[in-house]
Amino acid sequence: MITSIVLIKTDGARIPEIAEEIAAMEGVSEVYSVTGAQDLIAMVRVARHDDLADVIPGRISKVPGVTFTETHIAFRTYSQHDLEAAFAIGLEA
Repeated sequence: MITSIVLIKTDGARIPEIAEEIAAMEGVSEVYSVTGAQDLIAMVRVARHDDLADVIPGRISKVPGVTFTETHIAFRTYSQHDLEAAFAIGLEA
């Protein structure tokens, strides 16, 4: 499994719609709206390096309102924590 972190700048008026469209794409495991220089961060997980080209420049970059992407490919994972549980702290169903 290849994991990449995609930093995304967008048209600020459409951040929620853009995030939802990207989150629905195959290969995208989650999308976060964030503070700072970028508007969104997408986690992309695919089986092969060639698949990154299909997802990032092939689909994410073509979403109307996406103005810039910067991709970082992860070499190793060091965390053993359950990230879903960590991000759900304080959220009760």
